[in-house]
Amino acid sequence: MHTFAVARAVHGIEPLVATEIRRSRLGVVRGVRHREVWFEAAPGADLLALRTADDVLLAAAVVDGIGHGRSALRRLALAARSLNAGGLGCPGSGVEVSASFVGRRNYTRFEIEDAVGAELARPLRLPYHSRRDGARPPRDAMSWRVTIEGDRALIALRLADRPLHRRAYKTDSIRGTLHPPVAAAMAALARLGEAGTVLDPCCGAGTTLIEAHALAPGARLLGFDHDPGALRAAAANARAGVGDGAPFGWGLADGGRIPVADASVDRVLVNPPWGRQVPPRGLLARDLGPLWREVRRVLAGDGLAVALVHDGIPRGFAVEEAVRVSLSGQHPVIAVLRKEAGRLRR
Repeated sequence: MHTFAVARAVHGIEPLVATEIRRSRLGVVRGVRHREVWFEAAPGADLLALRTADDVLLAAAVVDGIGHGRSALRRLALAARSLNAGGLGCPGSGVEVSASFVGRRNYTRFEIEDAVGAELARPLRLPYHSRRDGARPPRDAMSWRVTIEGDRALIALRLADRPLHRRAYKTDSIRGTLHPPVAAAMAALARLGEAGTVLDPCCGAGTTLIEAHALAPGARLLGFDHDPGALRAAAANARAGVGDGAPFGWGLADGGRIPVADASVDRVLVNPPWGRQVPPRGLLARDLGPLWREVRRVLAGDGLAVALVHDGIPRGFAVEEAVRVSLSGQHPVIAVLRKEAGRLRR
């Protein structure tokens, strides 16, 4: 019997999720949709090991013919009624449903959730916990998702007790901390296999380097930040995720003056401050030029920088790959950069 699963992802990195599924031999990819990768899971595969995915779900039903009219609600309810919800997982204290759709519809996400949730909960004789009016379902509720794109809907069950993007190592956080699956995507694009030293000059809570360690456990990982609180968070998260023996080095420094020797770094992973949640400070308060000059200086001749950029590609770099993503209502680009020959004027 085949197990069909769906990996949920930040929009833009769906192809990277599909690549991770293939390379990790977690299954055979059968389709890619908006924020979803559908795949046939390999027997015994540890689907919760996916790092670039926001979540992973067990596909329970695919419902075609879902139009824009309200008759779609009844069609979804009938599909949910036909499922053996109790045989798919531990019911917990009840049932909760989260719904989303692409495009305009003549019904709301809450109407979808209520139509499906009531039918899933009824045979289990458990309460359905609606999300209307901002209500939060209990943590141990059986968690379902409904997604609609075009005329096809998916009804699926979350495999874990929380979404994959809520990393267990994130015991400490700061404002503007990077979404872990996006950090994992940056690490994957950096081709870390032969990297000896990996640097994040604006490390924040350490997310990029912790995700890099998962791909390159033997690399030396250096993180700098101007905020002592961010460094404390990074060190705590690294201990929680990897332990005390991991090769992390954390240091207080301005992104415009990185305390690292010229051409000594194989890879740079960086999410520069872009002024929405964390304003640039120090030498970067006026512009990010000093950061990019420092990245060029410390990067080895054959090195790569992978940056989440919001204001275009920085001068002095050639783009090897660019992936546009959707984050917090913005559309930054994950850019894989190699420094161009020649020197920049300061």
